[in-house]
Amino acid sequence: MDTRILDRLKEIRIEDYTYDLPEEKIAKFPLPQRELSKLLIYRKGEITKNTFTAVKEILAPGQTLIFNNTKVIFARIFFQKRTGGHIEIFCLEPAEPADYALNFAARATCVWTCMVGNLRKWREGEIFCRFFHEGREVVLTAQKVTQEGGEVKVRFSWPPHLSFSEVLEACGRIPIPPYLNRDAEDSDKIRYQTVYSREEGSVAAPTAGLHFTKEILETLASRGVRIDELTLHVGAGTFRPVKAEKIGGHDMHTEHVMVSRQLIEDLAKKAGEVIAVGTTSVRTLESLYWMGVKKLEGDPCFYDLSQWEAYTLPSCYSLQQAMGALQEWFDETQEELLKARTTIIIVPGYSYRVIDALFTNFHQPQSTLLLLVAAAVGEDWKRIYAYALRENFRFLSYGDTSLLWINKHK
Repeated sequence: MDTRILDRLKEIRIEDYTYDLPEEKIAKFPLPQRELSKLLIYRKGEITKNTFTAVKEILAPGQTLIFNNTKVIFARIFFQKRTGGHIEIFCLEPAEPADYALNFAARATCVWTCMVGNLRKWREGEIFCRFFHEGREVVLTAQKVTQEGGEVKVRFSWPPHLSFSEVLEACGRIPIPPYLNRDAEDSDKIRYQTVYSREEGSVAAPTAGLHFTKEILETLASRGVRIDELTLHVGAGTFRPVKAEKIGGHDMHTEHVMVSRQLIEDLAKKAGEVIAVGTTSVRTLESLYWMGVKKLEGDPCFYDLSQWEAYTLPSCYSLQQAMGALQEWFDETQEELLKARTTIIIVPGYSYRVIDALFTNFHQPQSTLLLLVAAAVGEDWKRIYAYALRENFRFLSYGDTSLLWINKHK
């Protein structure tokens, strides 16, 4: 891409991507039944509505649905100082071990990068969280290792008969979005997870997937819709507001990705439409194309994609060529999973390389997720959101959803 075009994209004003979202339109709780949410459908400029269960008829044989199978962890832990003061720790990302699976399997000790509530009151020393596991009292201690800005590396210690995953399950709370303005309830432990969640690591759910039930997935598979999975662990940065006036001044958050060889092979021989379930799946799939391009260009760090790199790399390669380069990496290394990092930002002017459509809920005004939607449907995002508000769709994480086909002529 011409650097002058990139410069123009960075000049996008976030105030141009806003709308009035009344408080009463925000869904504070999920519907009793996942599949009874509303579904907005956008294709070739036409907007219609249905009930989510209609996806069993809307989706066609030969299409591929790609889900993010990440699982939300109980990332909020409440501690007490020896003097009685309360400290809240929000686990963001594993540091020692840095690998998610190894960290969750760790016994006795591990280190996480965290956000800390009441940080000023925790100057030094250990703080404690006491809980019961199978009738035995367990003490989890936390100690600051390093601090950089608002992020703190925290060392956790506990009796070695438990893994850290078991510790979080026993004493942590599920981190529902802050804009819900309520405490997490027991029901959130189930409803703030997708029915196909498997890989622990997220601090926020890939919410477009919350509408799918096992019955819907089985029906789609029986009708010839292909089901694929990937993993992107959603970080707290997904809730970070854009404070800069222009998008070029916003630092996008980095997220960890894991994909299988099978997914890469399926993308390499793509025949029908690829439909991403959620913006996290979109970010991952589009990042994979550019990682393949980096590999073709000889970059040894192809697995690490920076914020604006997708707008500067050569775009002459086909999806098959890009996926072929990643297949070669699997052949060379004999690895089962590609573990990567992406900081990609998708803004209007981006040209989608992998997906043909996406399921996505309705996002906050002036958010990077709204920019991603606008990159897919152009200025029609305004019509879509006006329609959703007028037809009383429920917004944000526990709200209704949409199926948007990429507008190739936006």
